[in-house]
Amino acid sequence: MPESRFTLAMGQMLVEGGNAQANLTRARAMIDDARREGCNVVVLPECLDLGWANPAALESAQPIPGPFSDVLCQAARESRIHVVAGLTEREGDALYNAAVLISPEGQILLRHRKINLLTDVEGIYSVGASLSVASTSLGTIGVDICADNFPDSLALGHALARMGAQILLSPCAWAVEAEHDNTKEPYGGLWRDSYSTLAKLYDMTVVGVSNVGWINAGPWKGRKCIGCSLAIGPTGQIIAQGQYGESAECLVTISVKLAPRRLAGTAIAKMLRSKGYQGH
Repeated sequence: MPESRFTLAMGQMLVEGGNAQANLTRARAMIDDARREGCNVVVLPECLDLGWANPAALESAQPIPGPFSDVLCQAARESRIHVVAGLTEREGDALYNAAVLISPEGQILLRHRKINLLTDVEGIYSVGASLSVASTSLGTIGVDICADNFPDSLALGHALARMGAQILLSPCAWAVEAEHDNTKEPYGGLWRDSYSTLAKLYDMTVVGVSNVGWINAGPWKGRKCIGCSLAIGPTGQIIAQGQYGESAECLVTISVKLAPRRLAGTAIAKMLRSKGYQGH
């Protein structure tokens, strides 16, 4: 896995709960904007089709591949860009909080189903049961979703790194109470700590992209998604951060340099011990 350099876009888009048509239209526009900015990959938020934990998913969620993922695959193909996006997936009677990695040819290279579900939504989504990475022209990419990167769930990120991921891309839906005051309680410390831990241990770039907008239904109705999308580089430094706010829709572009992976298997454990990590 040689060193790789490319441009990545964080597509911090508005998501309207239950309004798949409007949300997919915005996603297509974000993908096209990323193309015009010369980006090689664009990362979009969690459950961008119907909104995180929105009960409309019980009736409107689609399979993957299916009508919603097809829209994103077509947009990736037209813009010749890698796309990472969160979608609500139906499989039989089960629903999953899922994410896909799509190639510039419009092919789904990887699908991840969220594992670390919040207890509030266990009645909506089923738990994912696998982790995987994908080798691409940009490097080896790992994908997970939002709370999969909680401090007490970093085993998932460790596994993806040990599978060879040089970059971890994570669709998110970061929400706060309606009255949250960001000047008094700046948002994002949890994610900075988690992302930095993985980034420094594995010389890996970690990127999380959240939507913006009010949550209009479901267990967190009345809260607001506030962006603050975050990219952390291999030394644990912040590369870029999106604006805060329920209306802070934006496209943030960053230059990414992926370090080559020279170690595998038990050699990784030795490297981790040299950095003070004891496996717990």
